[in-house]
Amino acid sequence: MAKKVKIRWRTEPEDNNYPAAESYLSLLYDEQTTGKLVKRLERAPLSEFKAKDIFRASGLSLLGISNSHVERDRKKILDGRKLSPLLLVRDGRNGRVVIADGYHRLCSVYVFDEDALIPCKIV
Repeated sequence: MAKKVKIRWRTEPEDNNYPAAESYLSLLYDEQTTGKLVKRLERAPLSEFKAKDIFRASGLSLLGISNSHVERDRKKILDGRKLSPLLLVRDGRNGRVVIADGYHRLCSVYVFDEDALIPCKIV
């Protein structure tokens, strides 16, 4: 049986995660809504959800390690470096969770453990 890899997490998202979330959210929402969502994400407490549940709620498909960003994050996990928590937005209108930032990290974690608890900020 393969040795289970420990996935390490930062206690807060990195500063560059919020502008990345804003950039993505601006494709889905108007400027005012996007700004409000990012401010709420900055203030939100951390929660934890299983990787497989985040995928199910988002409706997104899994990217493989052939994706350069997924591979980069996979190497971080193997090197024992900490990953940044995900930034999520509940889209009640469409019944989905929007991964505002962290999709590649989620895919990387899933490769190791679909039941892994992932720290997230969710609004």
